[in-house]
Amino acid sequence: MNAIANVTPPWGTKGKVNKAGVQIRAGELLSDEEANAFESWRAGHSYVLNTFKPLLWSRTRGKEIIVAQRLKRRSTIIDKLFREPGMELARMDDIAGCRLIFKDINSLAEFRKEFHRSRFNHKLRHENPDKYNYILKPKDSGYRGVHEIYIYNVNTDFGRRFNGLYIEMQFRTLCQHAWATAVEVVSRVTENQPKFNRGDDRHREFFRLASEILARTEENLTSCRSNLSDHELCKMFKKLDSEINVMRFLRTLPVIEQASRIKNNVVLQLSITGKLILHKYSNIDSATEGYFNLEKQNPDDDIVLVRAKTFGDIRSAYRNYFQNTNEFIKYIEAGIKKLEKSK
Repeated sequence: MNAIANVTPPWGTKGKVNKAGVQIRAGELLSDEEANAFESWRAGHSYVLNTFKPLLWSRTRGKEIIVAQRLKRRSTIIDKLFREPGMELARMDDIAGCRLIFKDINSLAEFRKEFHRSRFNHKLRHENPDKYNYILKPKDSGYRGVHEIYIYNVNTDFGRRFNGLYIEMQFRTLCQHAWATAVEVVSRVTENQPKFNRGDDRHREFFRLASEILARTEENLTSCRSNLSDHELCKMFKKLDSEINVMRFLRTLPVIEQASRIKNNVVLQLSITGKLILHKYSNIDSATEGYFNLEKQNPDDDIVLVRAKTFGDIRSAYRNYFQNTNEFIKYIEAGIKKLEKSK
């Protein structure tokens, strides 16, 4: 009986988790059993992140790599269920997320190569490690980066209960991250949401063109507008920005300046008024409980549980919570100058 108890997950079965997802998608209230399955399944990913951390940090030690982790927000999970009606909740593979940010493409590629050679029990969900390589094949939105999904697998008595959960690893360069941050900020503080293909299509096209500018000038690559000449690219970007004024908006957006020494078990709470509140917890269990309570008490706020080596890394990896798009502005301005000079 003990062996069975050790491997039984807190949420019971995947079927219970999927049933909760069906109820959420239908707009129906969850029963106590379904609510417990959903919340304990989500909390299990917090444990997975906590135990995956030493593996990740040991392999990035001494390297110029920003590493951070986050647990996917409840509201974002629900939104994804509605955006992807065919997805079963238990198969959603980005609840536990690790973000690695590199100074350039070569550093990113070399780390991935080394990481794939490493020996550990966690396995890639897909045989092809480039299945979600959006640098080789950028998304139509202009998003670039590499995602890899690992299946959690450990041999400890307690940890075996969480085997089979997914961990998403995101690999981005600094300029790719700057682009993604700007998209996040615009999606959060305006009525347009280019990240989710909502709102004015001109905002989506703005970020497609911006992605192309960054790919060409920072990484000698192309993105989703590779058919345009340098001259056409700059002309279209400037014309579009003169209509919707995204660059001016980002330049005038105040950066939330907040410093701290905390780095682990941190909940970032960005209120609808734009105030950023930091919550620190002594351990991951209390942080997860506090995180879930804050979500329930403040359903309109943007709240996330994060971990990193330093608070500076938290600020860098989650610039959108600090409304910091300065790097994106610098990259775009320098990129346009470079393209126009080459002409």
